[in-house]
Formats: sequence, C-alpha cells, structure tokens
Amino acid sequence: MSWTYATLLAFLIVLLALSYSVSPEADSAAVSSRPGRAKDRQGQLKRIFMTEADATNFFRRRSRRGVKTQDEINIEQRQVLAADERKREFHEEKRNEFEGYAEEEHDEQNERTRESTEQWREFHYDGMHPPHEYNRHST
Repeated sequence: MSWTYATLLAFLIVLLALSYSVSPEADSAAVSSRPGRAKDRQGQLKRIFMTEADATNFFRRRSRRGVKTQDEINIEQRQVLAADERKREFHEEKRNEFEGYAEEEHDEQNERTRESTEQWREFHYDGMHPPHEYNRHST
C-alpha cells in the first residue's frame, strides 16, 4: 500500500510543477511586457557582437605573425630587462651567501687544523728541543 501513496504523491508534485509553469503569472515574470526591453536587448547584443570587418581587423592586428607596434616592443623589452635584472640580483645574492658560507667553512677548517697540529706538537714534544715555533730555520 505504501508504494501507491508514493506514486500518488509523485504524480501530484509533477502536476503542481506543470500547473505553475503554464500559469500566466510565470510568463509575465519571465518576459517583461515593457517595449523598451527589446531595444535594450538589441543594444546588449551590439556590445557583445562586432561587425565582420571589425573582427577581421582585430584578428589581423592580433595574429601570431602580426607586426607589433613600437610601444608593444618597448614594453616587452622593459619586461625582459626587468626579469633579467631580478634574475641577476637573485643569483648575486645566492653567490654572496655561498661565498660567505664557504669562507666561514674555510676558517673553521683552518682553526681545526691549527688546533690539531698544536695538540700533536704538544703530545710529541720530547723536551730536548725548543718548541717548533722557535726551531725554524731562517731562510
């Protein structure tokens, strides 16, 4: 019995939807009866669509092989130069960072080498000769 109620309910919903779509209130709400609306729609269409001559001129000017104006060439050149300058600054900054890092590493390595050399000298000093700094042969 429940399926008959569901079918009847679906039928009533479809009937109600169809009655609203056919009613005169729906037509008047969808399309205005004012005469100025038709002219306004024509004006909108004229703004959207262009004449064939204008379209061909547009595509002729904007084709892939079209000649660029001097202003466009200048603007593109300025953009390329600005991008090159940003790239150069970026790489210069990275190079400076690496040089600072490499110099710091070199200094640390020299310090570790000096410390290990001093430790080796202290460990192997037999007391018979003066320390290495004072035992250098003058050249």
